[in-house]
Amino acid sequence: MDGNLLPTLIFLPVLLSAVLPSSAGVLEPYDLLYDNAVEAFYSADYESVVRYMEGALSSNRHVRATRVQCRLRCQDQHPFDESFSDLRFFDSVLRRAACMNKCIEAKVGTQSLHKVSEDVVQDFNRRIPYNYLQQAYQKLQRPDKAAEAAHTYFQANPEHVEMGRDLEQYKNLQGVEETHFVDREARPHQRSFTAAVQLYDKGEYEGAIALFEEALVKYYRADVDCRALCQGPQKFEGQDHLRYRYSLYEVVSDHFTQVLHCEHECVRDLATRPGRLSPMENYLPLHYDYLQFAYFKAGRLEEALQCALTYLLFHKGEEFMEENADYYREELGHDPMNEFMSVPGYVTARICRLVHDRAVIIYFGLCLSLYVKMEVLPMKLKIPPLAAFFQCCAVICAGGPLLYEGVQLVQNSAALNGTQRVLLDHVISEEECAELRQLAHTVTMAGDGYKGRMSPHTPNERFEGASVLKTLQHGFEGRVPMRSARLFYETSERARRIIESYFVLNSTLHFSYTHLVCRTAIKGQQDHRNDLSHPIHADNCLLDPDANECWKEPPAYTNRDYSALLYLNGDFEGGEFIFTEMDAKTVTASVKPKCGRMVGFSSGGENPHGVKAVTSGQRCAVALWFTLNPLYRELERLQADEVVQALDTQHVFGQGLNINPKDEL
Repeated sequence: MDGNLLPTLIFLPVLLSAVLPSSAGVLEPYDLLYDNAVEAFYSADYESVVRYMEGALSSNRHVRATRVQCRLRCQDQHPFDESFSDLRFFDSVLRRAACMNKCIEAKVGTQSLHKVSEDVVQDFNRRIPYNYLQQAYQKLQRPDKAAEAAHTYFQANPEHVEMGRDLEQYKNLQGVEETHFVDREARPHQRSFTAAVQLYDKGEYEGAIALFEEALVKYYRADVDCRALCQGPQKFEGQDHLRYRYSLYEVVSDHFTQVLHCEHECVRDLATRPGRLSPMENYLPLHYDYLQFAYFKAGRLEEALQCALTYLLFHKGEEFMEENADYYREELGHDPMNEFMSVPGYVTARICRLVHDRAVIIYFGLCLSLYVKMEVLPMKLKIPPLAAFFQCCAVICAGGPLLYEGVQLVQNSAALNGTQRVLLDHVISEEECAELRQLAHTVTMAGDGYKGRMSPHTPNERFEGASVLKTLQHGFEGRVPMRSARLFYETSERARRIIESYFVLNSTLHFSYTHLVCRTAIKGQQDHRNDLSHPIHADNCLLDPDANECWKEPPAYTNRDYSALLYLNGDFEGGEFIFTEMDAKTVTASVKPKCGRMVGFSSGGENPHGVKAVTSGQRCAVALWFTLNPLYRELERLQADEVVQALDTQHVFGQGLNINPKDEL
């Protein structure tokens, strides 16, 4: 069991490194080697830096590999019995623990020696050892090895300006070749996936198929390793162990809850590139999306259908993929669905693992008798119950009721060439549009939401906006009709309810930000425009067209889940709303605004969007962002709710409304 080092053991690693550097069954702790390397660096002993640091990296890899091998072996040797009883379960748990301890200690020595501080763990995760190695190899006049270390470090720390300059210098040095710029910590599954995408983009589909399939094999192997590493001792955040007085069942349940959480994080970890805080969106299903089309282009429709059906396990009801699957069935002349489901090898490799990644954490959470049936492993999952489970788990789909009479569905996701998109008409009437436009002319202010910047997106247009709370305050003060202010409030609520219903969300959709906005073309500045009214972006992640990714991390509003734009007019030139591919260039759908028209969509990287230049006139709309997390509800909206409730109950107001600064758009 991992634990804190006893004071009497503090100097034992030093002794071991001195007298048993190569003894069988004893491995030098990598934190000790790392400390020695850092000390040698500041003593300018660069030969020792290389020796100790390379040893630390090797020791770290060996400890990790040993834990994986031993835990997998002990799981196989001591499986949970299908005929469950309490005693048999605990017997298996204890036998596994004893087996793992014996196996690991036989290969690396006493486990307490390899317990390292969180600071050292973070240094290795951030690849700090390669920064030291790069400088040491440079001092030793080994530019090839220095380039290798610098490249490895830079992959996880691309913001490191000095390392970037060093890399450029290495490229021009004699004796340094392109092959020296390798990432020593590259993840095999991500490397294969990236290479496959490059071939796919070139139209080399057969080569791409081989690499995507290879990437999947490596992904599942990495997934098994990651989950095996979760089987050891766990940290119990926020618990005082000195006061921990729970029963055996509760202790075991707590432990396996932590194991489940750890295993769930494997999905994020395997999809996260070095140096990033957020995973690649839709990472594992994306393999099957690419594969189904590559197989189609290669004329292998049977495999294309299998990949399409596998993708649909992740995104049930995805219209474009269901249409592809129907096309493959039609072209094949038969429905191989039952045959597909009955192939044990394919089911084991392609479905059971996938279902595990997406659903098992919820499946176990619902059961929550963690000590009763903890060993529901991917290989044992059965298709019928899991298929039924997916139906119960409310995988987000589209097509729910529109709630209000007269609201018309114009285009769904398929017609808009994307996912989680909808275009609706007649959400509000012509009279309501006119009243809201008149309200906008009175209450909106230049640069509202953008720290007063009149033209935050383009110098060729003027931007004005107002919030719901500000509008209600104007109504309370008599500067605008209270009826108009209430109409803005009620219209936004109507839009929220429609989006929540159409996308069949199983939890309440909350306001994240609400904005009445107008964009006005500035006269004399419209000739030869090649810019956009609002650049291509995604609403809850940072769009990176070069990497074909959208990073869900600050300063993006990562807790926004759905977005909507309700248009108030169409009497202007330009101003079309557009969806694009992740490259921010390829337009997939275009929407011409008009009164009462609303476009709604999920806020992630699957829906990059922007606004074409408004070249004449003024374009007005109600812009809405929503969150499923009540912790991130819009503060001003909550205050506006209180104002409306007070008005409805004829409460007497004071001299004014207490308005807090709003969430900046």
